[in-house]
Amino acid sequence: MTRYLLRRILQAVFVLWAAFTVSFVILYLLPGDAISAKLGGGEAGLSVTPEQLAAAKAEYGLDDPLPVQYGKRLIAALQGDFGRSIATGDDATDMVVSALPPTLAVTGLALVLAILFGGGVAIAGTLTRHRWLGNALLALPPLGISLPPFWVGLLLIQFFSFQLRLVPALGSNGFESLILPAITLAIPTGAIIGQVLAKSLRTQLAEPYTEIALAKGASRSRVHFGHILRNAAVPTLTIAGVVAGNLIAGSVITETVFSRDGLGRVTSSAVTAQDIPVVQAVIVLAALVFVVINLLVDLVYPLLDPRIRHRETADA
Repeated sequence: MTRYLLRRILQAVFVLWAAFTVSFVILYLLPGDAISAKLGGGEAGLSVTPEQLAAAKAEYGLDDPLPVQYGKRLIAALQGDFGRSIATGDDATDMVVSALPPTLAVTGLALVLAILFGGGVAIAGTLTRHRWLGNALLALPPLGISLPPFWVGLLLIQFFSFQLRLVPALGSNGFESLILPAITLAIPTGAIIGQVLAKSLRTQLAEPYTEIALAKGASRSRVHFGHILRNAAVPTLTIAGVVAGNLIAGSVITETVFSRDGLGRVTSSAVTAQDIPVVQAVIVLAALVFVVINLLVDLVYPLLDPRIRHRETADA
């Protein structure tokens, strides 16, 4: 178990390093210059002298050769320091961390709703004896995956906010403001979870041990919840870890649609302003969330299926 855990931790560290490195290279290859945009973004016709531009680049450490910049930023990032925002001058790490709680509130609620929706549809669709009902339920996940999140968000605003006036359309005040953004994020996420779980349940239903349990007189519901659900949960847990990490990325669009404060708005503003320190802090933070969630998933695997632990031990 120690080797298993150590291997997963090393993989997590590699993913974080790769996220930092790839984002650094891509951001510096993009056309445009954040410093020039900042200095020339005031009045029309405002000119910037080469001396002013050079001084500003030196202030943010952008006058060093690219390998030197990479080394300095990597060492600073290991200490949680991503530098200062080029657009505002504020600490990039503080900006991202302060914007994180509203985003976590939305994504946390969305994940709960996604698990309830996806798991409920998959279990009900494979448990029912009515084929038409099962087919109708299992047709919902592919439909949910195909719907664009921004379009779903606009429909929810139009129906529940403007017509029924049940919840606020925009803003970040109170629990009610979380409902529509969370549902918008939960629909595609829950659809993916439901699709994978339904396929796993159907696969397990065709296994000999299921037929033996049914032949011995066990009810269909007992077989579902007492036998096959645990085995079907392993691949579902894998995809749940992936989509849970992707919820942070999905929040960028959702928070923009619902005009919410959070990581999405910070990211959108930073990308528009080519604010490299802030964008890189967001990318590394998203990678960290993804890595932590998937590390927890990896630790749960051996509890659901002891064969995984034995396999890792044999490989070691």
